[in-house]
Amino acid sequence: MGKSLYIAEKPSVAQEFAKALKQNMKRREGWLESDESVVTWCVGHLVTMSYPEVYDPKYKKWSLSTLPFLPETFLYEVIPNVKKQFDIVSGLLNRKDVDTIYVCTDSGREGEYIYRLVEQMAHVKGKKRKRVWIDSQTEEEILRGIREAKDLSAYDHLSDSAYLRAKEDYLMGINFSRILTLKYGNTIAGFLHKNYVVLSAGRVMTCVLGMVVRREREIREFVKTPFYRVIGKFAADQTRFEGEWKAVKGSRYEFSPKLYRENGFKTREAAQELVNDLKGSGGTAKLVSVEKKKEKKNPPLLFNLAELQNECSKRFKISPDETLRIVQELYEKKLVTYPRTDARVLSTAVAKEIHKNLNGLSKYEPTAALLGYIAKERTHKGLEKTRYVNDSQITDHYAIIPTGQGLLALQAVSGTARQVYDLIVRRFLSIFYPPAVYQKMMLELEVGGEHFFSNFKILAEEGFYKVTGIPGTKKGKTDEEEESVPDSELFDRLQKLKKGDLVLAEDFEIREGETSPPKRYNSGSMILAMENAGQLIEDEELRAQIKGSGIGTSATRAEILKKLIHIKYLTLNKKTQVITPTLMGELIYDAVNHSIRSLLNPELTASWEKGLTLVANGEITSEEYMQKLEQFIAGRTNGVIGLNNQYQLKACYDKVSPYYKTTYQTSKKS
Repeated sequence: MGKSLYIAEKPSVAQEFAKALKQNMKRREGWLESDESVVTWCVGHLVTMSYPEVYDPKYKKWSLSTLPFLPETFLYEVIPNVKKQFDIVSGLLNRKDVDTIYVCTDSGREGEYIYRLVEQMAHVKGKKRKRVWIDSQTEEEILRGIREAKDLSAYDHLSDSAYLRAKEDYLMGINFSRILTLKYGNTIAGFLHKNYVVLSAGRVMTCVLGMVVRREREIREFVKTPFYRVIGKFAADQTRFEGEWKAVKGSRYEFSPKLYRENGFKTREAAQELVNDLKGSGGTAKLVSVEKKKEKKNPPLLFNLAELQNECSKRFKISPDETLRIVQELYEKKLVTYPRTDARVLSTAVAKEIHKNLNGLSKYEPTAALLGYIAKERTHKGLEKTRYVNDSQITDHYAIIPTGQGLLALQAVSGTARQVYDLIVRRFLSIFYPPAVYQKMMLELEVGGEHFFSNFKILAEEGFYKVTGIPGTKKGKTDEEEESVPDSELFDRLQKLKKGDLVLAEDFEIREGETSPPKRYNSGSMILAMENAGQLIEDEELRAQIKGSGIGTSATRAEILKKLIHIKYLTLNKKTQVITPTLMGELIYDAVNHSIRSLLNPELTASWEKGLTLVANGEITSEEYMQKLEQFIAGRTNGVIGLNNQYQLKACYDKVSPYYKTTYQTSKKS
């Protein structure tokens, strides 16, 4: 009987597989071996797509005459600095005493691609191949993955989508970067007083650049509009509270052109006119409505990678790339489940075994006391019937949760990594706690035929906030906020008010507000915007079609953002994590906007991602997808070749350069 070969994506993962197998493994150079098994590893990618000049030396020189570049057969090559490990892995894959290959690369599209490229370049034939698909690196999960490994052919459609994703990025990057550079590079370089400029374009990165530039221009062009609200100050038996006037049905200002919105005027004079009338109305207000109700707030869904990256950006001011690095480390130390997931729920199978995770967390001191309630109330029973479990919402992996194992490894990670782990633990434990309950009270008062409204809210039952902490309340009120949070004593006094009561209208005042511009993206909200690209699309039908297929994937979004910052198209404020474009980023946006406009829009990128999902699901073929891709690239590339608008764009460049005076002046001097 031949040996089994286990091939992992990284040395550290291979080590965990070797431990789980519990065989007397001896270390070799580049692999581990026992009498029954061999364990080896890639070091990330060992094989890559060849540069165009490998196809033909003529492609080395960028020229319009060689575009579009659409090879019939794609060429691949071993990455030079990892050739030694490739040779080791290739030799092991083809060893005569190896009859079964267990593919243990990361359980996702990219992990599949890493192995398939190695197998392709190693020319492996006549071996039984099994795919190990796991959600954590605990010993129990590794052994389950090996035991339940399917034939590798079951993942052929996923492999097809992986190859297509790489070809798509490769072809779009080469063709669009070259055509845009050849057409607009010289005029941008001349404008910036540089020797040359290369325009980097890509399926995802150019779309993200477009989102950031558009937001910046919305902010830049935003004109603040002042408005004036009328606030009434009321008193009843030493209980003082405020109410906001609104032009509801019956108001003499209903539909008035003087209104900015139903709760404000365009001018101070119009607001003052109302105040004067109210002050002359007798000083008494009647409570025409008193409404009391309870409002429940359920624990949020579990973390997927995008939600975790957003939360870490807000709480710890760390980039999505750093969050991914940290959670990957926690995964490799067996502390959490697989991080590159889009799902925010668990599978039914995991829910039925969730007591194992909870039992392990009893040894995690910061939250150990919280497990008492779960154990006493047995709230983990029947978890599969809750909204936190939904098999139909899981594609490759379920949400990120703590395994309950590997706790000793927490001592070896950074303080920030421990904070991220604690965040994941608390989000997980919160789903076993009841909803938080708020008591709400809504008052409507009538003074001189005009109506004022007061809304109050107080936390009555902490519920899951015992786990996650009570959200901080904002100081003061913006014009958007409708509820004030009183202290409990005032709220108790307000409870005594009833419909029909007369209260004292002590005073009326005008409060000036102004409209706010859209907020800039920060690194976390950018990741969420990429994940939820459908929300940025106006076409309802297309939005429904691409639901769940955002811009990029959970595995790539942070890297795309990092690349845009690295090539200086975007800047990231490390303290605030706010993202803004650079002058170069805006100039490239203008060039793309006047040549391949669809490349800037989420519709295109998200629909391509949806297409890859359809290939992975076997709903369309690779050939169908590739035909559409080549048509798109050829059509857009040839379209730009026919343009002659380079010098017309100078007006666009002139328009944005004043916002970057320092950058522009520096480039002129250099």
